[in-house]
Parts: sequence; C-alpha cells; structure tokens
Amino acid sequence: MTQFLRTPWHLVSTVAAIGVLLTACGKGQQAAAPAAADPAAAPSVAVVNGVAIPRADYDAFLKNLLQGKPVPPDLTAEQKNQVLDELITMQLVSTQAVKDGVDKDPEVAANLDVLRMRILSDGESQKFLKGKEPTDAELHAEYDGDITAMDKTEYHARHILVASKEKAEQLIKKLKGGAKFEDVAKAESTDNSKTSGGDLGWFTATRMVKPFADAVKALKKGETTPEPVQTQYGWHIIKLEETREVTPPPFEQVKAQVTKNLIQKKLVAYVEDMKKTAVIDKKPL
Repeated sequence: MTQFLRTPWHLVSTVAAIGVLLTACGKGQQAAAPAAADPAAAPSVAVVNGVAIPRADYDAFLKNLLQGKPVPPDLTAEQKNQVLDELITMQLVSTQAVKDGVDKDPEVAANLDVLRMRILSDGESQKFLKGKEPTDAELHAEYDGDITAMDKTEYHARHILVASKEKAEQLIKKLKGGAKFEDVAKAESTDNSKTSGGDLGWFTATRMVKPFADAVKALKKGETTPEPVQTQYGWHIIKLEETREVTPPPFEQVKAQVTKNLIQKKLVAYVEDMKKTAVIDKKPL
C-alpha cells in the first residue's frame, strides 16, 4: 500500500504523467486494453535497493493515472518510463518513510486505513456487479418509470433577487407602477442573471428549490409574483414568460444513463441489505 503514498514535492511529476497519458488517450485513435502480464517473463518492472516492484503494481499505477481509461496503443517508451520513474521514486520515498516510522504517525496511518477501505470497497463493488448487467426488460422498466416521474413542463421565467423582504416589496410596487421587469432586474437584482434582465432561460420545476418552483407553477403566462418569494438565496420577484411541454427522450438516446442508474441502484440495494444485518454502534462526533 505504501507505493500509493504521495508527498507534495513530487506530486508535480505525477500530475505531469497524468497529463501526458491523458493526452495520448485523447488523440482519437482506437485504444486497446493492456496485455495480461506474464509473471514468468516479467515478474517485476524494477528492483530498488533489493525490493522488487511487481508488474501488477506498475499496471495498477498506470491504470490510476489514466483514470480508468484503456492504455493507448501508441504509448511511447518515454511515456512508459516516465510512469516507471514516478513509481520508483514513490518506492524509494515510501521505504524511507517506513524506516523513519512515518507509517506509525496517526494521521498517516489513518489515511492508509481509509485508502485500504476505499480500494477494497471498490473491488467488492466490482465483484458484486460482475454478471449483473441489467437486462433489456429491466432497462425498459427503469426507463418507463423515469418517464412517468419526469416533469414534462418547462418554464421560461425571469427573477429579481434581493437581500430583504422590504426591498422586494418596494420593487414590486415599482413594477406595479409600470416599471419594466428587465430594467428593474438590471438595476436592482443581486443575481448574475441581472445582466440579461433576470432571464433564467428554460427550466423544469425540479431544477429549482421548492419555494421558487411552487411560485412559478402558480403563475400564468405574463404574471409576476404578487408577494416576495423567500428561498435560502434571498427574496425573489418572479415573472413567468411562457411554458412548453417537454418531449421525453427516446430510449436509445438515454440507454447508457439508464444503465448507469440501474447499476447504481443495484449496488445501493446491496449495501443497504448489508447494513440491515450489520451491528453498527455510532459514536458521538
């Protein structure tokens, strides 16, 4: 585990390695999966002060640098050696760290424990999900449920955001007196949308915080909220410009996302089942 320990003074080289490798991945060429290591032919990629660095460690480090992307087929010898040099550096420093007792430091030990838990958790998740790819029937059922729950109305609205109810009430009086909503928004609103006259574009109610969404849904085209609407962001004056009905995306267009969501649900259900039978004693923080 110590080869994953990074120190600030050599993090720059790791970042550089990531940049080089991700650039290689992004050249638009077809990427190939790395060939399986032959333990008999290449049991290690380097020996540092008598300590071998296994080929498996190199492959794992490379995979981490590529952030899960396949190894590009045009990865040069120089790029491969850059990765190996970084791994050798970490081996040297981490070995010295153990000699110096750094692994006994409470903070370092805690970080190693957390890292170990994270890696094992990821491994268990992958093991559980293996062979549990969603069927077409499951995917269509998930899609149909999403479409049923989908907010099928979009709203185009403007708003003015101010810090106090009193200020909002003053501006509502100004609007009732004939002032243009866009002009008041540009002059008074504290929101970034003020530059466009408070225009929020098109959105569904589910994208907005509940008090704001409820106020918008209660308006008719062209109406402005008669009273200020409070959210955690401040006090709003809202004008509904228009509404339109949303056409649900076809199944094939969102199949990848539906698959991802369903896999996540299976994993969450697996974890929740474990929690039901686990003996958990939470301590005060």
